[in-house]
Amino acid sequence: MKLKPIEPKSRVRLRDQDAHAPRGHPSEEELEARLDKLTGRIDELQHALFAEGKRAVLVVLQGRDGSGKDGVARKVFGPLDPQGCHVTSFKAPTEDELAHDFLWRVHKATPARGVIGLFNRSHYEDVLVVRVENLVPPKVWKRRYEQINHFERILAQNGTTVLKFFLHVSRDEQKARMIARLDDPTKNWKFSPGDLEVRGKWDAYTDAYRDALTRCSTPWAPWYVVPADDKDVRNYLIARTVYETLRRMKPKYPKADPEVLALRDTIV
Repeated sequence: MKLKPIEPKSRVRLRDQDAHAPRGHPSEEELEARLDKLTGRIDELQHALFAEGKRAVLVVLQGRDGSGKDGVARKVFGPLDPQGCHVTSFKAPTEDELAHDFLWRVHKATPARGVIGLFNRSHYEDVLVVRVENLVPPKVWKRRYEQINHFERILAQNGTTVLKFFLHVSRDEQKARMIARLDDPTKNWKFSPGDLEVRGKWDAYTDAYRDALTRCSTPWAPWYVVPADDKDVRNYLIARTVYETLRRMKPKYPKADPEVLALRDTIV
């Protein structure tokens, strides 16, 4: 099992069946074992990336409610050294954020060199929510696709590798997860009636996601559609993509200054 990036300008279907796990996928136990191995390797590469201090990685997670963004943050990135891995969750913009351009709050949250940054939701809310909920005129949000592509290209040209994952959950699976969340006292406190209102606009959000994925999957910042109905498959596919990206980057520990190494003989 392996994710493939969306080809630039290719149309994405986002059917419910596309959210299902691939047939013949490994067992839950096997996937968990593979995930443990992958997170260990990611952690090793992250340490080298942090020590190198020259490049960064930005991972963007988008998806409907219940698609598992929080779960991915815990399972795939939770085991990493927090010194070199930062998570940012984007909620509704504040009054101060609304007084600036829509990318202002996002740009200042991008990872520093040596860091893996994880966005739980992102600047794509400004071509998704604002579009479906009619928060800004169409002439405003339609310009943002090109603006987003330019923004991500600036990041890439300045040493940040951008990976974007759309966690694709089917309508039936989202329903099951919403019911399970309401039945769980450790989770039902954060359920909002607004979640059901958004679910009622399923088709409108599907159209918005399709356009975002089609218009903003680029060679420098590709989108990946992740089948998210099976949590273990979802986590494994994202972890594998992140690991393979870091492996291609080949981060290296810097060589120590010989004068510093010479201090070894002075330690008493």
